[in-house]
Amino acid sequence: MIRLEDCETRFGAITIFKRRQTGAFVYDQNGSCQSEADCNGVSLASYVHAIYGLIRQTEARDILMIGCGGGTLGTMLFRVGLKVSIVDVNRAAFTLARRYFGLPDEIACHVADGSDYLQSEPHIYDAIVLDAFHGDRIPAHLQSLSFFQRVRSRLGRHGCLFANVHVTDDQDYAPDRIAECMAGAWADVRILDSLGWYGRNAIVAAGNVQRLVPPELCIEPLGHAGEISRELDTMRFRSWWKGT
Repeated sequence: MIRLEDCETRFGAITIFKRRQTGAFVYDQNGSCQSEADCNGVSLASYVHAIYGLIRQTEARDILMIGCGGGTLGTMLFRVGLKVSIVDVNRAAFTLARRYFGLPDEIACHVADGSDYLQSEPHIYDAIVLDAFHGDRIPAHLQSLSFFQRVRSRLGRHGCLFANVHVTDDQDYAPDRIAECMAGAWADVRILDSLGWYGRNAIVAAGNVQRLVPPELCIEPLGHAGEISRELDTMRFRSWWKGT
């Protein structure tokens, strides 16, 4: 890979790479890949396409993303006419997302902690996406009941929350613990997961989510479309395991 830029921030080192063979851009933070996209800004991560497909099944028109990285989901949603706002604690993420991943200037970017932003901002959203990590884990305060209650207060009557959760293997109950906590704020909570896969991403959905079905690939990136489509085909909704 070609190293394009190194950026030292108080939240860790960010490096932007470009793959020689495909021209894809990679956003690496502290040794962990946070985003990867083709030269048009379309994500190469199946979980991003999963969340995109779920949101497109809803009537959401106004979306807040907590966590930026390369901002690929926001870019994809904006391009189909949806209003997108992004919150991230790291100002550098927005600069790099615009410079290398095609994040549109029209997307409002706010430098703040996601929970603090929801407390101070009274705007009501149709959907909120939680995709914020320190390493491979969501910060503790962003997976607490008080946070999820705050999220619910900023969603419309038919609003949805979608949380991306990294899963090591089938013995990693991180999405189930988050789902159980979300159940303290919402009656309907579901997990979209690919049991049996190592190092995967699960989506925990809450709110008006009962009619959602496992998504198909809606936007084909340059290369990897077949691989992403096959990964999406493995995803199924499952119940969450209580007491984990």
